[in-house]
Parts: sequence; structure tokens; C-alpha cells
Amino acid sequence: MQHSKMKSEQNPKSLNWAKHQKRWFGKWHLYVGIIAGAIVAFVGVTGSILVFQDEIDRALNPTLFEVIAKKQKMPVEDIVPLIRKNYPELKIDYLMLNNFKNPNEAYSVLNLKSGGETFINPYTGKTTGKRIHTSSFIHVVTELHRTLLIPVAGRYICGLASLCLLILTISGLRLWIPKKWKQLKSALTVRFSGSFKRQNYDWHNSLGFYSSPIVAILSLTGFSITFSTLIIPLLFLLSGKSPQGVAKLLGAKSAWHAQAVPLPLKQIVAAAKEKMPNGYIGGIAFPADKTGTYRLDVVSGNLPSVGKREMLVVDQYTGKVMLNSRKDFPNVGNAYLSWLTPIHYGSFGGRPTQIIAIIAGLMPLALFITGFIIWWPRYKKQKKGKKRKTNEAALDEALETPAVEKELKPAKTKTPLPKLGKYFLLQFKSGLKYASIILPISFMMGALYGLPSGIVIQPAIFVVAFSCVMVCLNFICALLSEMFNILFLLPFKKGSYKVTRYFALSTAFLVCYLAVYMLLLNTGLETF
Repeated sequence: MQHSKMKSEQNPKSLNWAKHQKRWFGKWHLYVGIIAGAIVAFVGVTGSILVFQDEIDRALNPTLFEVIAKKQKMPVEDIVPLIRKNYPELKIDYLMLNNFKNPNEAYSVLNLKSGGETFINPYTGKTTGKRIHTSSFIHVVTELHRTLLIPVAGRYICGLASLCLLILTISGLRLWIPKKWKQLKSALTVRFSGSFKRQNYDWHNSLGFYSSPIVAILSLTGFSITFSTLIIPLLFLLSGKSPQGVAKLLGAKSAWHAQAVPLPLKQIVAAAKEKMPNGYIGGIAFPADKTGTYRLDVVSGNLPSVGKREMLVVDQYTGKVMLNSRKDFPNVGNAYLSWLTPIHYGSFGGRPTQIIAIIAGLMPLALFITGFIIWWPRYKKQKKGKKRKTNEAALDEALETPAVEKELKPAKTKTPLPKLGKYFLLQFKSGLKYASIILPISFMMGALYGLPSGIVIQPAIFVVAFSCVMVCLNFICALLSEMFNILFLLPFKKGSYKVTRYFALSTAFLVCYLAVYMLLLNTGLETF
């Protein structure tokens, strides 16, 4: 300790880090980084590849996707009967129009059971090639990114890895804050004149700080995509709509009876165009059986850059629209369809945001490497120090002061804690202060992401909206913890005030985020 003190005195320019670096979130940052760092880095790298997944897939398979442009593409309602006439053995589960605005882009037919993909010339209705979609490079990378190629469990491992990345980002920012703000400049730059160890440490801090807004957004959206079955019902509940009602609409069945005859696709498309006259059909899912329905994926508008995604579910016998996402989904539900994936992959703002997303996706790998270089020498040093401490402990035991002297030493007095209710209110007020700081930062994170493309308001709003869902999930965890603490621990004097603090802070965040969420829901979200 004296040695470190002398060292700091000899080098007055060395950073004086805050005490919180040795607190619990410092340990969280270390242990989460060690346990999940490699998976987080791998998911980040594969995500960076997927930012340009369409461009890569087309570059690797130009003969499949590209066709010679002619006067006008055949409309979907005309080309499907032609495909079925020319290729009666071809099973059509989903017809994808790909980039329907590109005159040189082919349509593709997916067979979900076999994984086969057949490409169709949109001018002639003839095939241009086939492949097994599940064996394509981009599909394999997508599966690695989403599931690590591990059935069932892999999806949740990747989702939890996104949560770990969010924890690492938040705890890393707390660790980064220097005790004295005048040292902020030193904490934001890399000292190239320093040793390799010093430069590596500076790179870890600087890269982590500058990339934190986008990395946090990617981890937040990644978690929301993976755990959609949990996130979507919460979004509907927060919007005052029953998730069961929407689930019923999504699971709607066609009105089949013995004499029922399926309508021609032309009438199905006409019903869709009547409901959404300004939309383009981006893809059609065909009925799987006699009670199945048509699902039309419709794209409209210019925001995000890939277009606003909407959905229609149509009865195959009557043409009745059974679900219209524009009408039946709350505003934030439509935001989930239109904005979540584009924000996650950076496609919402075109090339500028895609480049930002690629760089942010590579950051976990860079931080994992630099963090490991910081941790490994310390780990080895601690391991060696354990043997030395064992010998010193034995010597201390031999020279230990008598028990009588120990009894004469004054006992340390603990400051009595206030009553539970008063303690909760005290921590709740602190939580309101923290939330009032974090909320504007959430807005700024989204705004910074979209700034290079000129799309600022929408990503800022949706980052806060999806953050609200995370705050709600956190509150549920805190509530359950506090209930267990009060019912089963405190009566036996085993309870912890730390749990109450966690609950109070979580409640404060919930109040603030819900208030802002309701404000956005009734104003800003309606225009997007």
C-alpha cells in the first residue's frame, strides 16, 4: 500500500479513480466480462456481418438475384397463377418480393419444410435458379448470431448475452468516471507515449466510452428481438390493450366448411389494397392448410429507410381482413414491427447508420481483448500472492495479541438504519434523481445514432420506449425480491436493506419511464 502511494506521488498525472470502482458493479463488470465476454464478442462480430446481409447475399449469388429489367414487373396476383401453371410441383409457402423497387431484382419462393428457395423472374414467371436457403452463407451467419447453432437453448443464450452486454456497458461507464472531473480529458484519450499496458488500458476505456451509446442500443434491441414473446405482451399492456386479444387475432383461422372454395389471389390482394392503398406488398405467406390464412407483409412510407412494415391477415375463403396491424396494433406495436430490427442492424438510416452499427458490433470483441489483457496479469499476480498470504497469515497467528487485549479494544459501532418505510422513501428520492439523468441520456443515445443520417427524433423516441419495457421487467424482478425479503427474511432478522434499496430505485425508474412513455405514446409515436 505504501508502495502504491509512493508511486502515485511520483506520478502526479496518474488518474485518481473514484471509490465506486471497487464496489459491487466493479465486480459485476469483471465477472460478467469473464463469463460472457467471449459469447458477447462472437455475437457482435456475426451481427456486424449481418448489417450488410442483403448486399453480401446478392454479391455471393448474383445469378440468382439479378434479372434483366424489362418494361414492368408482373404483379404478384398474376405471377403466382403462372408459377403454379409452369411448376405444379413447386410448393409455395412464402413468396418474397425482395427489393421490389429494384427492377433487376428477382422474386423468391420459399418452401419452409424443405428449406428450398426458388428464384423467379418477375417479368416472365420462369425460374432463374434454386438453392437450399438454410445452407446459404447468410442464413448460417444469422443462425450463429441468433442461436450459436444450439437448438432451443442457443436463442436464449444469445438473448442473455445481449443483456450481459448492456450490463457491461452500464457498469463500464460507472467504472470509467474519474473522481476529479478535471481529469476527464485524460480519461477520454489514449496516451501513446505510455507503455503497452498503459495504452491498452486507455484503449479499453476510450473505446468503451465512445461506443457505449450505440452498443447499449444494439444490446437493448437484441434482447427485445430474442425475448419478443415477453416484450410484445408488455408493450400491449402498457398501451392499454389486451395481449390475449392480439394473440387471438394472430391465431385467426379461415372460415372453412365442406363447400368452401378458396378465393383467387387477385381478390385477396384487392382486399389488402383496399385497407392499405398506399402500401407495397413485400411478401405473402400462403395458407398452410384448409383453416389457414393469408398473411401479407406490407411496406409503406420512407421512414425508416427500409420502409414502414405493416401486416394484414386475410381469410382465404371470404377475403375478410381478420387483422390489420395499422388498426389493431397500438402505436408502439407498429413501432416494434417497423423500427426494432432496422435499429438493431442500422438499416433505418441507410449507409451512415449501417457503418455505425458495424463498428459498434465489433466493439465487444475489441473490449474483450483489451479487457482480458488488463485482467490476466492481475489474475496471475493474485494467484501468486495467495501463497505468500498463507505464509504471512501463519506468522500473524503466531504473533497474535492475547484475547484479553482484543477484548479491551473498542468495538466499532454501526450507525442504526432507519425504519424500512423511511429508508424506502429516501432511496426512492435518489432513484428519481438517477432516472432524471438516465432518461435524457437515453434520448441522446438514440439521437446520436440517427444524427449522421438526419433521422434523429424517431430512434430517440423508440430507444426510450423499448427501455421502458426493460425498466418494467426490472421492476417485476425487484418487486418479487422485496416480497421475499419482507415475507421470509425480515421476520427472522435475515433481511437485507440492499434489496429494499434495489426495489426503491426500480420503483423510481418505473414511475419516470412510464410517465414519459405515456406522453410519447399519446403524442410522438402516433406520427411514426
